[in-house]
Amino acid sequence: MLIKSLNDLFIHALSDVYSAEKQLIKALPKLARAAEQEDLVNAFKNHLEETQGQIERLDKLVESTPEVRIKRIKCLAMEGLIEEGQEIIDGVAAGSVRDAGLIAAAQKVEHYEIATYGTLCALAEKLGYTTAKNLLGETLEEEKETDKKLTLIAEKKVNKQVA
Repeated sequence: MLIKSLNDLFIHALSDVYSAEKQLIKALPKLARAAEQEDLVNAFKNHLEETQGQIERLDKLVESTPEVRIKRIKCLAMEGLIEEGQEIIDGVAAGSVRDAGLIAAAQKVEHYEIATYGTLCALAEKLGYTTAKNLLGETLEEEKETDKKLTLIAEKKVNKQVA
């Protein structure tokens, strides 16, 4: 897709994050199975449900914004972040050290998503896509909350077990 306009850039970024969320749907169950700390397992399972809702929200955005159609592309950034998580699963023995690594990998994903959704909100606002901006803003807030939850699990549970 040749990007010639702000709308094209918005569609490209939206298509990219749609791919990212689809990839994350497949990765989160693996993270949950690899984690040992119960709060972390539950955080991954809860985020899976939340991610499914985020995909539905993206579908709703496309339905409500006739100028926007998602393109079939693969988010290479998410592919790399998921691969890093898999390296933790494969290369770190089960236990609190692995859990700490899984939190770090998951927070990299969250920070990527926060940056992406923040950009999409700004683009939607500039393009006058009010409904899209509101839907994207909901997801942005969910991603920020997930990042906070992961930090709390790390600080209050996992990091204490590692020390």
